[in-house]
Amino acid sequence: MPDEPLDRLRRALLRPSRRQLVAGVLMALVGFAGVTQIRVTDTDATYSGLRQQELIDLLDGLGGARQRAEAEIDRLEGVASDLRDDTTKRQTALDQAKAEADTLSIIAGLVPVTGPGVRITITEDEGRVRLGSLLDTIQALRTVGAEAIAINGTIRVVAQTSLEETEGGFTVDGERIEAPYVIDAIGEPGVLADSLTFALGPKKQIENDGGTMEVSELKAVDIEAVATRAEPRYALPEQGQ
Repeated sequence: MPDEPLDRLRRALLRPSRRQLVAGVLMALVGFAGVTQIRVTDTDATYSGLRQQELIDLLDGLGGARQRAEAEIDRLEGVASDLRDDTTKRQTALDQAKAEADTLSIIAGLVPVTGPGVRITITEDEGRVRLGSLLDTIQALRTVGAEAIAINGTIRVVAQTSLEETEGGFTVDGERIEAPYVIDAIGEPGVLADSLTFALGPKKQIENDGGTMEVSELKAVDIEAVATRAEPRYALPEQGQ
């Protein structure tokens, strides 16, 4: 009786031939490889996508942080520059104010000063020195730029200084002085001396009065006398000044 197809299939499954075994193993390997490849491909695709997005986000974050950092650096540098400018301007203003205050203090005779200048010694030999001659001497020194003047080492001559003739001498700002009169002046020595000794100048006037004038040019003249600060009684600064 010939074998039925069903019987042949049963025998093939229960007792497979060598060829059938090899073919089955190969098919199994191909199928496993295919499934594994699909899974690996899907996993790699998903992982690669995630890593790329993370990298993009990271780069975007770094780019934004860098921009913010650069903006903050620019802002801080601007603040520092403004502070330097403000400090420089403030220091310059303070320096200018101090220089002006020092100049005004010298002009007002409120501080001792030293510098090159002249010393004038006036004596009365054959007559009395007139008030006009003494005033002309002081005015000549001022005209050529004397920065500080003192008489007899005790009286600082300023714009408000008053001179009056008295018996045997003069009163300067209420203080009495007698000959010899010693006038110290700070400025360019040669210029100061020339302002007194030119023809018909103060020296000639003193001689006409019966006195003598000696002018010594000095590299350093020390004036210690200071004027008394006068407090204003009526004048007040305007509001906002």
